[in-house]
Order: sequence, then structure tokens, then C-alpha cells
Amino acid sequence: MIGLDHLIIVPVLLPLVTACLMLLLGEQRRSLKAAINLASTVAILGIAIALLRQADAPSVGGAANVGVYLLGNWPAPFGIVLVLDRLSALMLVLTGILAIASLVFSLARWHRAGAHFHPLFQLQLMGLNGAFLTGDLFNLFVFFEVLLAASYGLLLHGSSTARVKAGLHYIAINLAASSLFLIGVSLMYSVTGTLNMADLAVRIPAIADSDRVLVEAAGAILGIAFLIKAGMWPLCFWLPTTYAAASPPVAALFAIMSKVGIYVVIRVWLLLFGEQTGTSALFGSDWLLYGGVMTIVFGSIGVLASQDMARLAGYSVLVSTGTLLAVLATGNTSVTGSALFYLISSTLAISAFFLLLELVERGRTAGADLLAVTMEAFGDDDFVEDEVGVVIPATMAVLGISFICCALLLAGLPPLSGFIAKFALLSALFEPAALEAAPNATPATAWLLLGVIVTSGLTVLIAMMRAGIKTFWAPLNRTVPRVRFIEVTPVIVLLLACATLTVQAGPVMRYMQTTAASLHTPHGYVNDVLSKPPIPGEGGS
Repeated sequence: MIGLDHLIIVPVLLPLVTACLMLLLGEQRRSLKAAINLASTVAILGIAIALLRQADAPSVGGAANVGVYLLGNWPAPFGIVLVLDRLSALMLVLTGILAIASLVFSLARWHRAGAHFHPLFQLQLMGLNGAFLTGDLFNLFVFFEVLLAASYGLLLHGSSTARVKAGLHYIAINLAASSLFLIGVSLMYSVTGTLNMADLAVRIPAIADSDRVLVEAAGAILGIAFLIKAGMWPLCFWLPTTYAAASPPVAALFAIMSKVGIYVVIRVWLLLFGEQTGTSALFGSDWLLYGGVMTIVFGSIGVLASQDMARLAGYSVLVSTGTLLAVLATGNTSVTGSALFYLISSTLAISAFFLLLELVERGRTAGADLLAVTMEAFGDDDFVEDEVGVVIPATMAVLGISFICCALLLAGLPPLSGFIAKFALLSALFEPAALEAAPNATPATAWLLLGVIVTSGLTVLIAMMRAGIKTFWAPLNRTVPRVRFIEVTPVIVLLLACATLTVQAGPVMRYMQTTAASLHTPHGYVNDVLSKPPIPGEGGS
């Protein structure tokens, strides 16, 4: 396990070193930077896959391996720890897949649209990987700030009035969320005396009743900060505009950003306010449930109202976020496992759609969208792109089939993984055993979620059909877009990943259900973190 323990820090350390190295190179050496960036990103994905295999390997006692890295060789809760379990390993692999797809797509031309794209890209990966691996709240805040700082630069990459406007709103909202995050962390520490999440899981059930209201207040403040970043209604008004304004490879990578908020809600909520926390068990679950439902409704309305595909994709992110928040609020272990499957499938599909829509829109003539209600968001100083690529064989057929696959995935129709994910979610909601075991999984809740999830799928299907007809069937002055293989390949790879989820649904769902079981019974996570001994003979302790 010592080798594994040291491997845990590599997804954080490698992008940091790579970004520093690339900053030493001038912007005129962009090709070298691109090669270094790609090599580092591929290495990060390879390491993430190795960590996932190790996290899923059963230990001697039959439980999953929980890897703990003690920074400075100080034991928890006194020192900073990085923790690897099934959930964090899963998110590392998902981040690596999206990162490679986005980076390869950008190499066609987008990486030349502004300065320091490659260092910012690596710093973004550092923040994301650190947020998934950290074992304490303060360093979660630190990694959030790292990924947000990098995302500010990436959002503005390529210039344009739309990106500047969206970037200012994005920065203001996230600075406010970060302030709430810091307030919540400070309040939690003042009551419990610790910020290590495993230690908090031990101390919160023993908190005196007089202090419990302060713990719940801290949890509520932290929850607001997390849900702003996840995009829950009514805190989500910034997200569709921001994602629509970002350049395609950046938007594709941003597909994981809202899922960071979902990840933190799952991690912190089930550790600090899980069923083992007594009177605070499942604190805030009603807010998650009804907030998630309203997010689905808001996202569905936005999808129907969208007049361009970029905003359609942005509102699809909200539909995905709302679905995850609403079903997770039930406290049902089976539903949580199905929700993790849906998280992976929907994130891959949305990322592929963000990349695809730029290729699809490339063939439309200037002025074709002047009647769209959102055209005022685009200024006259947009980054002027040179005509690139060649007409690959059957270009429109490839783009059309890819568009159909994205539509099926986002709407949750068979035969792809989107249908399996939603079917598994709805089936788990109506399981008799689950209805008895989960406090919030009532029949009324199940029927409510069934209605909004099915309706949201219908609205996405209608919107995607309308966009597909306008783009592929009855276009005005349509020309065949010039597309490079390096641009269409990432889209195909992401869709093939969804197809793999469909074919391997059994093993993948087994992994998700095992992950959910460990999240709802976190004593193994807590024991492994707090009992991890320092390495003898090394500095620190």
C-alpha cells in the first residue's frame, strides 16, 4: 500500500509541475506546450485508472481499499490528508477522459486563441483532482479556489464580448460562494475543533444539543456554497450563459465543474449528516429534494426556450444537476448507486454535445441565426477563426449520427446508457425494500420524481428534435462544414465511452452500488483515515 499511497498525490502534483514548466516556455513555443500538456494529461488518466483498479480491489477483510496519503507524514486529524476511495477514483477517471477529449479538440485551433491556455488547463486539472482527493474541508476550499482561478482564465480564452460578460458574472458569483464556503468552514471549526472530514464524522454525533444548531448552521452555509457551484435553482442563473459563452473545449471540460459540487454534496452530506449522525441525520434533505425538482423544471423550461444549441446544452446541465440532487435526497442506497451511473453517463454526453455543436454550427452561414433571441449576447469583437479542416468523408452523416446519439443520451431514450441510468433510477425509487429503509423515499416522493424526470426527458427530446431539424433537415444556405479528424475524434470517443457503459452496464452498476453502499456506511472510510499510521523514520511526526 505504500506505493499506492505515494501514487495518490501524483494527480495533484503532476499537473502543478507541468503548469510551472510550461510557464517557463514562451508563447511562441505553443506546439511544445501542447505536446507536454497532452503527455501529462494522458499520464494523469493512466494513473487515475490504476488508482480506480486499486480502490476497487477487495482487501483482506473484504472491504474496498481506502488509500490515505499523509502530507508531511502527520497523522489525521492533525495533518493534511489525501484520501482515495471508489468515489474519488471514479471522478478522477471521468475528469481524465473529459480532459483528453477537450485537449485534443483544442489542438485543431482553439489553443491558439489566447495566451497561457496550456498552463491554465493543467492548473484546472490540479484543482479538480485535488478537490476529489482531499480529506479535509479547508483544503477542499483551497482546491476549489485553484480550479476556479484557472477556470476564470479558461472562460475568457478566445476573447469576445460574450465571454467577458459571462466571465464577470461567473467570477462575482463564485467569489460570493467562496466567501460563504469560508464562513461555513470557520463556523464548523469553531464548534467541532477539526476540519478533517473523517474526524468530523466521529465528532458531530457526539455534539451537545446546545451546539448542534451551530453545526447545522455551518452545514447549511456550506451547502449553499456547494449548491451554487453545482447549479441548483434558484442559484443557477449564471450557469447556462457562462457555459454557452465558453469556447467549445473549455465548455466540454466545464461539464465536470457542476459535478464537483454534486461530488462534494455526496461526500460531505453523507459523512457529516448521514444516518449515523443521530438527530442531524439527513439534515437538509428536503431542501435538496425540492430544490432539485425545481432545478429540473427550470432546466426543462430553459431547454424548450433555447434558440441556439449552446444554451440548450447549458440548460441540459441544469436538468442533469437537478436530477442528481433530487434523487440523492431520498437517502436510498440503491438510488445513490443509480445516480452515480447517471452522473457518469450525462457528463460524458454533455461534454460530447458541447464539442459537437461547434462542428455542426460551423457549416451555417453568417446571419442564419439573426432571429435567435440570444444573439445579442455575441459581440462584434469575437475571436476571428481561420477556416480549418477538410471535408471528411460523409461529414454530415457523421455529425448527424453523433447528434442523434447525444439526443438519445440526454433525453434518456434506449438503447444507450442514458436510458439505462434513468431506468435504474426510477426502478430503485419504487423498490419495496428501499421504500422501507430510506427515510425520504416515500411513494409520494417516488411518483413526484418519476413525473419530473420523465417530463424533463420529453422536453429535451423535443428541443433536440427541433434543433436537429433546423440544422440537418431544413437548413438555410447550408454548406458542408470543414472538419478535421482531430476534432471529430474526441466526440466519437466520448460517445463510444457511453456505448461502453451500455454494454458493460452490469459490471459498472455493480461498482456504483458498491460505492453507494460504502458512502451510506462510511465507518470503513473513517477508520482507515484516522488509523493511518505515519511512515516510521520519516519527518513530520
